[in-house]
Amino acid sequence: MIMRRVAGFGWILSALTWAGGFAVAQQAKPEFGPNVMVFSPSMTPEAIQAQIDKVYTVQQRNEFGPERNALLFLPGDYKVNVPIGFYTEVIGLGASPDDVRIAGDVRAEPVRGNNATVTFWRTAEGFSVTPAGGTMRWAVSQAAPFRRMHIRGDMVLHKNGGWASGGWMADDLIDGTVNAGPQQQWIARNSEWHNWTGSNWNMVFVGMAHAPDGEWPQPPFTKIAQTPIVREKPFLQVDAKGNYSVRVPELRKDSAGITWHTGVTPGRNIPLQKFYIARPDRDTAATINAQLARGKNLLLTPGIYELTEALHVTRPNTVVLGLGFATLRPTQGTAAMTTSDADGIILAGLLFDAGAAKSPVLLEIGPAGSKASHAQNPISLHDVFFRVGGAAVGSTTSNLTINSNDTIVDHTWIWRADHGSGVGWDKNLSANGLIVNGDRVTIYGLFVEHHQEYQVLWNGNHGRTYFYQSEIPYDPPTQESYTSAPGTNGWASYKVADNVTSHEAWGLGIYSVFRKPNVILTRAIEVPEQPGVRFHHMITVALDKLGEISNVINKTGGATATAPRVTPKVTNYP
Repeated sequence: MIMRRVAGFGWILSALTWAGGFAVAQQAKPEFGPNVMVFSPSMTPEAIQAQIDKVYTVQQRNEFGPERNALLFLPGDYKVNVPIGFYTEVIGLGASPDDVRIAGDVRAEPVRGNNATVTFWRTAEGFSVTPAGGTMRWAVSQAAPFRRMHIRGDMVLHKNGGWASGGWMADDLIDGTVNAGPQQQWIARNSEWHNWTGSNWNMVFVGMAHAPDGEWPQPPFTKIAQTPIVREKPFLQVDAKGNYSVRVPELRKDSAGITWHTGVTPGRNIPLQKFYIARPDRDTAATINAQLARGKNLLLTPGIYELTEALHVTRPNTVVLGLGFATLRPTQGTAAMTTSDADGIILAGLLFDAGAAKSPVLLEIGPAGSKASHAQNPISLHDVFFRVGGAAVGSTTSNLTINSNDTIVDHTWIWRADHGSGVGWDKNLSANGLIVNGDRVTIYGLFVEHHQEYQVLWNGNHGRTYFYQSEIPYDPPTQESYTSAPGTNGWASYKVADNVTSHEAWGLGIYSVFRKPNVILTRAIEVPEQPGVRFHHMITVALDKLGEISNVINKTGGATATAPRVTPKVTNYP
């Protein structure tokens, strides 16, 4: 063994271990801080399991707690069980998911018996699983990314037929059957499996090599053969010499299926030395901004970053990658992060949490009035989540505002909390989840819930959305407080501005849970009557006993009802 110093990494101990039949240089982990664990196949299964269990003991029911964790597995073979709780990200560090091979019970479990509707904020990414018993359980709802995974068996998206409320998968290979069961909605992008079974309200498949049989509305499948434009989320990896880097997948157009059939996802590597590794126990907005200004990329290790000013991402092609649901919380009524109108900026793996002082916006992509074209090298957001209230009182006007043209959003959940701390119509204030001002913005997996005016306000032209899930707010106290215009009850969940001439969306589910009597919503979707504004496969559902959504889109679709339940569907509009 050799002790040596590497710039930015401190003193490290180098050694060799055997994984998969070849020698892999092992080095002590970079200075990721106390919330990142790096496992090696040279460790005993008992030692690894003890650390996994210690994290899960904290995170199993830790819905609004401050703890954050990332569990990283170096290439090789492991026989361990990996339950994944709140704010926990489990990552394989190989170039291919098949470089990290886990045999055991890898799973996400409900925290309320068989009810997975609050199984949020957890990630599995970049490894293969040989499931104990042949089936892996991933019973989740929002903000639970499942990326670059290889399941050597079957997969089930619920527990014992209990409720579950939507999820996301991309760049995954499942050798057997995916059983969705009662999952209310789901989006799968650029993935492959032997078979899919199960449907409920809104299941969307984009760029699938083997999309399931059947057509909307029975079963409620929306299928788009090719993904028009996307890059996969960047990921942390380690090579055979023990060198860490971040792989940035290349931009793909008109694609189907996974990226790693040949073993490596096409793209470029950025050595970890070109990243500033931020830690919440020592960094401030000022120290992070200083590193970004120097030209560093940014790796945010797990924890909560209390920000007295916004983080500013200004340089083209900058990568900001969060681990373990790294959380950005503004404390002085500012944005948490802003970007310039620059090519190729990538933001991934972040949770934006509104602070008590009201912010104008939590994340702003490009300044107001941005005009540049980024068609050849778009800005992209991957697994970027937002929360207003729940952990504590928080307020903002907009959560995510996109001013830059050609931006790609690849999975987001934008949530004004309906439960937890600091929750109430006059407490966790949030007018809009998403405002899109840029042109040619494309979004896959858009989950937006409970905001007090339009959940989505789309002002730009040529926008596209593939999958939309939204619950409108539970808590309007009166119809008077929830009226957008004379004669219009409430604010439409998805609003395309009157001046827009081109917009298209596929697979939209919009739901109501009104807690007060005599409150209704006139329409779930509101769009201008333009031939270039087209919507496909829409459903509305009243989930509780009060109120209704009177129409699906504009004056079309008819009203929801609860006794008996009526779930209006519209196939195409116009």
